[in-house]
This record gives sequence, structure tokens and C-alpha cells, in this order.
Amino acid sequence: MAKRKIDVLVVGELNVDLILNRIDSFPEMGKEKLAQDMSLTLGSSSAIFASNLSSLGAKVSFLGKIGDDVFGDLIMSSLKRKNVGTNFIIKDKKANSGATIVLNYNENRAMVTYQGAMNELKIKDITLEHIQSAKHLHFSSLYLQPGIKKDIKKLFKMAKAAGLTTSLDMQWDPNEKWDLDYKHVLPYVDVFLPNDAELLNLTKADSIDEGLKVLAPYANQVVVKMGSQGSTYFSKDKKVFVASFLNKKVVDAIGAGDSFNSGYIFKFIQGREPEECQVFGNLMGAINTTAAGGTTAFTNYDDIMKTARKRFGVKVV
Repeated sequence: MAKRKIDVLVVGELNVDLILNRIDSFPEMGKEKLAQDMSLTLGSSSAIFASNLSSLGAKVSFLGKIGDDVFGDLIMSSLKRKNVGTNFIIKDKKANSGATIVLNYNENRAMVTYQGAMNELKIKDITLEHIQSAKHLHFSSLYLQPGIKKDIKKLFKMAKAAGLTTSLDMQWDPNEKWDLDYKHVLPYVDVFLPNDAELLNLTKADSIDEGLKVLAPYANQVVVKMGSQGSTYFSKDKKVFVASFLNKKVVDAIGAGDSFNSGYIFKFIQGREPEECQVFGNLMGAINTTAAGGTTAFTNYDDIMKTARKRFGVKVV
């Protein structure tokens, strides 16, 4: 087998975010509201994860689909600036690149997404050669990618057969059907990364503890993101809650969960203990909220650690 040159292969959705900040009030039908700030930036859970993981120092490549258009060019240039490999990204001349309109209200937001080329990624686009180039596979935003959703078990099974570790962040289901076949998919997922609301919707449970019990027969590791509260780790022999690092001056929370993922997986692929991965994930989620958008706070490892020391009093090696 050829040497695996990539630490993490990210398979997922790609889009731009048009972010509106400092909005007068919530939208009302037939009325016009004003926003005081606007930015156009790289969006998507998968791309934010890939960019921030790369900024931490991991070797990351991306596999996804974009349109042959201006938004696609922005996506490619943004990933390249973050040193994310783009050789596996497919330009679809028949589709437009995806876009999300984000209405940002402090730590909360409302979003409308046009999927575009996200719909078109299929399992046939992912070869064994792609898989074998990496040590770890991460997949995000299952419900935004109907073209590959039905074959998600096949993707993870292929990755495990090729010797990779794996992680999955299913993200929110816009249709609220929550039809991930977790009984058959999660056995092939090393780290499952839902947030608390997603866990409860998926399992139809009334509490996090109950939801974790539902997943217990099938899951390896579950890490539940709980926003400003922190995160909960769960496996067959351990459960650990780690409190968050609180930022008293939140710029916005766009991408905070994806940044948590990047921190957790950065330590996970180094073979660190789950609690250390969890603490670092919490820290990356908090650092995310110190700047606008999902990637602005992440430039390189040294600068990220400076923010950790200055804003949160944390010294990390």
C-alpha cells in the first residue's frame, strides 16, 4: 500500500456563507430589515472543519463538489489559503455552487441554504485511491448531501476496511426526519459528533443520558457538543463531562461546533486520551467565537495558542 500522505480526508459539502450581522430585528413577512455588517466567506461545516484542522498543523485534503462559478472559485481559493488540499474537489459544470444566507444574532442564527452542487456528490466519486491516501476520514452534513446519504454506510465501511479511523458529524436535518440508520452506520464510525439537540432528535430521547443509552449498543465513541455548557464524552466503558471555556465577548458562534470537531480530531489522530481531545475541542470552539465567521480566528498553531493564553488563560503544548 502506498504511504498515506494525508492525515485527514474530509468528505462533505462546500458552499459560501453570506453573513449578515447587527440586524435590526428578526425578519417579518412583507417587511424589510437592515443589517449593519455583511461578509461573504467560506462556509459549510465540512470546509470550516478542514480549514481549522489544517491551521492547527494537520495535513488535510478535501473531497466534494462545487460549481464552475464565482462562488466555486472563492471556495477553492479559501481552502488553498488554509493549506487544505483541493486536488480531489470536483467542478460540476451543470450545477451551481451552494450558498447559505446567515442571519446572525449573537450566539444564535437563522440560515437558509441553497444546496446546488452539494446534491451531486455520489459514492462513485470516491475511489479507494482517495481513501487510501489518508489516515482518517471525516464526513459532515449528512442531510445536506442526498446524493451520498443513502451510501453513507458503504463509505465508512470502505474506510474501515482500508485501515482508516473515522468520524461523523451528521449536523441538523432541515427536513427533521432524522433518518440516519445509526444501528448499521455507527459501528463503522470511531467518533460520532452530534450536538445535544441533534442527539435528542436522532434518538427520540428526552435527555442526553437517555439518548446515549439508545446509541450505546452501536456506537464506539460519542462526543456531544453542548454549546456554552461544554461537552460530554461517552463510550461503552466511560462517560466524561468537560465544562466549556467561556468567552464573555462573543463575536459570533458560526462554526463553533465545527471548530470543536477540529480540535477533538486533531488530538484524536495523535492518539491522545479522550478527555484531552475533549478539552482541546472545547478550547477550539471557544476560540472560534473570538472572531467573525468560522475560520477567521484560526491562522496557525502558534497564533491560536496565543489566543488560548490571552483570552482563556490556557497554556497548551
